[in-house]
Amino acid sequence: MTSQTSSQTASQHKGTAQLTAAMVLSGTLGVFVVESGASPFNVVFFRVLFGALALGGYVLARGWLRNHGFTPRTLGLAVLGGVFIVFNWVLLFQSYENTSISVATVVYHTQPFYVVLLGALLFRERLTAARTGWIAVAFAGLILVSGVTPGDFADGGGYLLGIGQALLAALLYGLSTVVTKHITGVRPHLIALVQVVVGIPLLLPFADFGAMSGTGADWGWLVGLGVIHTGLMYVLMYAAYAQLPTAKIAVLAFVYPAVAMVMDWAVYGHHIGLVQALGIPLIVAASLKVTLARTPASAPAPGTAGRAPEAASRTATPVASEA
Repeated sequence: MTSQTSSQTASQHKGTAQLTAAMVLSGTLGVFVVESGASPFNVVFFRVLFGALALGGYVLARGWLRNHGFTPRTLGLAVLGGVFIVFNWVLLFQSYENTSISVATVVYHTQPFYVVLLGALLFRERLTAARTGWIAVAFAGLILVSGVTPGDFADGGGYLLGIGQALLAALLYGLSTVVTKHITGVRPHLIALVQVVVGIPLLLPFADFGAMSGTGADWGWLVGLGVIHTGLMYVLMYAAYAQLPTAKIAVLAFVYPAVAMVMDWAVYGHHIGLVQALGIPLIVAASLKVTLARTPASAPAPGTAGRAPEAASRTATPVASEA
């Protein structure tokens, strides 16, 4: 084994550990949201506030604000992506309330299919018969996972609303991914920083500060959402993306919903039923087929960390689904 091969292997092992840790953290996000006791708008407002402080501190410490690489066009795209990301979080957290963390997370994991469909619709990217077929398989799985029954149409539609919110959140995530894919020459940390900073004035009119007066110790959950699930998690993910091929990123992405379901069961006693569980392998298989049906050149090359910013600017909302 040559020294270069050994170095690449060590780099991939490190990237695998980093991305696995990031996906495990992402899987605990739902518990932090629910335990904070705050409304979805308040949760997201304080997530972007504390997240901006955490990411901003990291970016400043690394000296990346100098020669940031933004142009008026790419900065505008980052801002637009931030609008989509922020409201994607609001809808996802609302879906937790109307369904469960498990169901909302699995439904939300249909993001890759929206990216493909949006690419075909907006940019006329080629949509093969195979990809179309796998997308159909995924949405068949989605129908099973949703667990919708005739009774859900008669009880006020709260559960159906939650499913719709998770689907719309996934669509907004897909829009952000499509927009951000057109930003080059900028580190993903900087793009993510712009996106969370945008959320502060955007959500300010919707935040209910009066409702936060009795929050007390629950502030710790909100700080955690910003520092852990936005600052630390994003740093781990972007470090991993520069070292791993697309195939490994796509597989490790499923650590997130798996951990989310375990946490939902362990903390709240929620679990997916047998029929719903049958839909999960359909979504997993279809997601992997759609994500990996790319040319080999599209995969991030191992060992690109530390090169020009372009090497680390794949996207701030990447192939691995994260909340």
